[in-house]
Amino acid sequence: MKTAFLFPGQASQKVGMGQDLYLSNSNVRKNFEIANDIMGFDFKKIIFNGPAEVLKKTIYTQPAIYLISVIIAKILIKKGINPQCAAGHSLGEYSALTIANAFDFESGFELVKLRSEAMQSSCEEEDGTMAAVLGLDDATVEQICNDCDSGIVVAANFNCKGQVVISGESNLINEISQKLKEAGAKKIIEINVGGAFHSPLMTSAKEKLKKKLNQTTLNDSTIPVYSNCTAKSVTKKNDILDSLINQIDNPVYWHQSITNIKYDGFNNFIEVGPGKVLQTLCKRIDSTLSISGVESVHQINELTNV
Repeated sequence: MKTAFLFPGQASQKVGMGQDLYLSNSNVRKNFEIANDIMGFDFKKIIFNGPAEVLKKTIYTQPAIYLISVIIAKILIKKGINPQCAAGHSLGEYSALTIANAFDFESGFELVKLRSEAMQSSCEEEDGTMAAVLGLDDATVEQICNDCDSGIVVAANFNCKGQVVISGESNLINEISQKLKEAGAKKIIEINVGGAFHSPLMTSAKEKLKKKLNQTTLNDSTIPVYSNCTAKSVTKKNDILDSLINQIDNPVYWHQSITNIKYDGFNNFIEVGPGKVLQTLCKRIDSTLSISGVESVHQINELTNV
């Protein structure tokens, strides 16, 4: 059985996530101490106590999800559940690359912290948003976005068949939504993320992150990690660098990544981290996929037969 670890991205957070891990494992507490040092305050208070309105801010959400996801993955590996490949949705790519030893936990946390701050700044500089388009094929959504010549709006996340997230200037999202409905979209749901992620409106964030990445020691990964930008596996440090630089303002090819992972012979998928977003998407991509999720001590023990 060939196992793929999948790591969630922003919007999978929940207040209280990881608290049972923290209380039961001294190594987990050490990871939280490192996170507190890098953040410069007692970060676990926001993760464990919220409120949700604070935790969902990009500058807190991204480091929090990275922290919990990597902690869980490390525990699984220590207990003998070893992935032969990994992938992460947007932010989750950093968790995947940490587990693949492309960089260490501290370096990954620092990168995610900067990424979240840079993206938050871009959100404040540009009036952007995102919306999920349900019921249209990828090509139609892309074409309608490409035909818009009055500003920036792009297909940003190819999540599964019939679900594409668009990203761009807020006024254009509303304008494009009407055209998408006319083309047959069943529903369009605005996503409360406060910015146009994975679009050219993130260019300023990309430049800040590029500088930090170029200062970070990267290694070839020990297992293949499927890149959001290409949906193909990467292992070489230069390819990893390119993927992380380009990821922030380019589309997430999640549907295609999962299809390629299955094609490459992986047959056991585990969502590692909070929530069930990726489990739901994977079942929509291919209902025959074997996928489970791990986000608690109880689920770790179930999976490792403790």
